[in-house]
Amino acid sequence: MPGFLLNMGSTVICAHGGQAQSTAPVPRVRVMGLPVTVQPPPYVIAGCTNPPPLAGVGPCITGIWVVAALRVKAMGMPVLLQDSQAVCAPTGTPLTVVLTQIRVRGI
Repeated sequence: MPGFLLNMGSTVICAHGGQAQSTAPVPRVRVMGLPVTVQPPPYVIAGCTNPPPLAGVGPCITGIWVVAALRVKAMGMPVLLQDSQAVCAPTGTPLTVVLTQIRVRGI
């Protein structure tokens, strides 16, 4: 499905409110002046409020993207879109794209 491309300025959070950030953006491809993000490099998550073991499974640490663009690639890797889907480890909850640039769309 079409959606706006994610870049380093996009806001992505885990289900518990932790901030997620790309570990390997593509600096050669920019949207709105910021590098785009791609699949498969994971996102790292900071500030997850899920309780530690004994009370829960622990906070979200990484987010692995399972769905990305089908037709748009950067450096041979699919770019991430506003409607891309990811799963957090170790909780299994999704990442949510809250805010992204609104000029470039991909499929």
